[in-house]
Amino acid sequence: MDEHSTPAAFDELVDIYDSLIDWPKRLANEAPFFKRVFAEAGVQRVRDAACGTGHHAAMFHRWGMDVEGADLSPAMIARCPERHGENERLRWTVRSFEDAVEVRGRFDAVVCIGNSLALVTDAAGIRRAVAAMIAALRSGGVGIVQVLNLWRIQEGPTIWQKCESRPDATGPRVLLKGLHRVGDRGYVDLIDLRMTSSGLAKRFDAPSFMGIEAADLAAAVTSGGGRDIQLFGGYNAEPYDRKQSVDLICVFKS
Repeated sequence: MDEHSTPAAFDELVDIYDSLIDWPKRLANEAPFFKRVFAEAGVQRVRDAACGTGHHAAMFHRWGMDVEGADLSPAMIARCPERHGENERLRWTVRSFEDAVEVRGRFDAVVCIGNSLALVTDAAGIRRAVAAMIAALRSGGVGIVQVLNLWRIQEGPTIWQKCESRPDATGPRVLLKGLHRVGDRGYVDLIDLRMTSSGLAKRFDAPSFMGIEAADLAAAVTSGGGRDIQLFGGYNAEPYDRKQSVDLICVFKS
């Protein structure tokens, strides 16, 4: 997860972010999609442009690939070598996905997933980020962008999605995650309750993200020099449907 307007906010949410995701289940669901796309493009070198705590990047490394995981959040990146190790073929760096690339054409694939692109502040930020992805790719390399399809969510009250209870160093802990939409903005509603020796500790957060239209994402790819654009509605590679798809996944070539 890469947040470049207020990175400190996500630095403080690392534990919640990781605790609310069933990583073995998620990776098992998404792996066949990445394997298929990578195999078709002959991928050996991958940049995860917004790697969060590094689970996808580490999975790609386990497949025998040379991987760079990047994220703007220093706290996210600090967790990566702790959890997944680090070596000459698995590297971690603090870097915004909007930054100009150091070496053009270095990677066979660049991915920006986990709804990270939706955390930009405007359409110009989308174009900059996608252009940086394309610049990092060799000719014929593949880019993959995944964001939440905000448009399937009706405006209104929070839709509560997860409630997790788990032990904590200070005592019992309950985490809740929900989602709601106001116009073209989505909000991830987070509640963190911990029982401590001095009483109940409470934290409430609502990080926001923008809704991205498929046509705007495709236009950003085209303006950045990308081609052969494919749009999917999920990791099962079903066609994108604005009214029903959970995700918007864009796959393209450089």
